Amino acid sequence: MDLQQLYLDLRTEAEKVLVGLDEPFEQLIIALFTGGHVLLEGVPGTAKTLMAKTLAHLIRADFKRIQFTPDMMPSDILGTSVFDITTGKFNLKKGPIFTQILLADEINRAPAKTQAALLEAMEEKQINLEGTRYVLTRPFMVTATQNPLEYEGTYPLPEAQLDRFLFKVLVPYATPETEREVLRRYHAGFDAHDLVASGLEAVISAETVIAAREHINSITVEEGIIEYIVAIVTASRHSADVILGASTRAATHVLLAAKTAAALNGRDFVTPDDVKGIVPPVFRHRLLLKPEAEIEGLDADTVIQRILGRVDVPR
Repeated sequence: MDLQQLYLDLRTEAEKVLVGLDEPFEQLIIALFTGGHVLLEGVPGTAKTLMAKTLAHLIRADFKRIQFTPDMMPSDILGTSVFDITTGKFNLKKGPIFTQILLADEINRAPAKTQAALLEAMEEKQINLEGTRYVLTRPFMVTATQNPLEYEGTYPLPEAQLDRFLFKVLVPYATPETEREVLRRYHAGFDAHDLVASGLEAVISAETVIAAREHINSITVEEGIIEYIVAIVTASRHSADVILGASTRAATHVLLAAKTAAALNGRDFVTPDDVKGIVPPVFRHRLLLKPEAEIEGLDADTVIQRILGRVDVPR
């Protein structure tokens, strides 16, 4: 299976609707093939929803969107049993969790109990509802969004749930050049709500994604790379700028995503550069910075680069 060509085909087709979002969309693709979930962080109007819809369209996957609100209940996500008077039985009315690509919009607006309803689905790819286990359709991926600036009426995600996300992807403001191109496309009739009319075509199937994941498992990882990942994770826990370092799950996420990055770049082995490129989106939502570091104006990405700079790169 030529994963590099699949990756290039996905990127090329996505450019029909996405402008200036190469890095965030690349990380979405890596997460998809790795089998992880993504937290998209950016102010409103930066095409976070459009990226998720585009990805689902490109792989012919079912797509559903949940707009999280403070009054949302777990049953609004999972579903509930409804009594059918004609049969005298309870039937499950499935919630939007029963999909393949789920967009959890403004996830931090829902209370903790509702956020927790996603935990089992994200980790186990299944849910238990009224004593019955339901396995979710593969591939299953959650793309959640949150606004980094608005805190009123929000419930910050607990560390346990943040740790379930493979990546935290930052979606910045567009550059002037990008915005000019976006305006030109809308002037020419582009409609973000009608991807088919934009000429966007599916490149692969959801089944191909599953097969690709099996292929990625065969990517070679030398012992030196494993030691490198362990050293980075350990350094994050001993950093003077950090209260809470990266977890063991973070280490496994770095390993698996680095294997995917290697495969998408046409290699059958992982390099230190694969690891270094993957660490920031894997770590940035997991590190808890000390107040002194924040007072100094440091952010997670700056601290991560400091950590990477202290760890010797294997030859």
